Amino acid sequence: MITRDEAFALLKEHNSETSLINHALESEAVMRGLARKLGKDEELWGITGLLHDLDYAVTKELHDRHGLDTVALLEGKLPVEALDAIRRHAGEMNGAEDPQTDFDFALRCGETVTGMVHAGALVRPTKIDGMNPKSLKKKMKDKAFAASVNRDCIRECDKIGLELGEFLQIAIDSVSGIADQVGLAAD
Repeated sequence: MITRDEAFALLKEHNSETSLINHALESEAVMRGLARKLGKDEELWGITGLLHDLDYAVTKELHDRHGLDTVALLEGKLPVEALDAIRRHAGEMNGAEDPQTDFDFALRCGETVTGMVHAGALVRPTKIDGMNPKSLKKKMKDKAFAASVNRDCIRECDKIGLELGEFLQIAIDSVSGIADQVGLAAD
């Protein structure tokens, strides 16, 4: 399997936009947090989170290729279960089957929740410091807030045995751990 350092170098080779790199780092952190909670392979889940949108700079205009191009780039570098999760996380765009495994659902809800956490932190004076699940749940009800974030994907956390508040707490805690790297640390 590809190492974390190799994965990060590959990410930067294929994505130069800060927002995409931040999303990848946040997705990695959330996936590591979920793996710890669920007793899964933290390294594998983290690297999969880091690389899940590797093709986005190219496929943002070619939605039917999103995830598929990433899988082609990572063939032989990640186990099949990780490649399947990457393909399935964008299934509604690329025509892949729906998520089937805990890994699939974790990636889809884990990478999606980063948009809500990031947006929620940006509107707070203390950014992510002191954020709680209750405030994020309230923001999720406001369809105009972070309008592009798919709330149904976030709620799929129940498919991996987590209620929404617990899932949001894992996401907040995970992103808090890298807040300084992704611009969410309090000033």
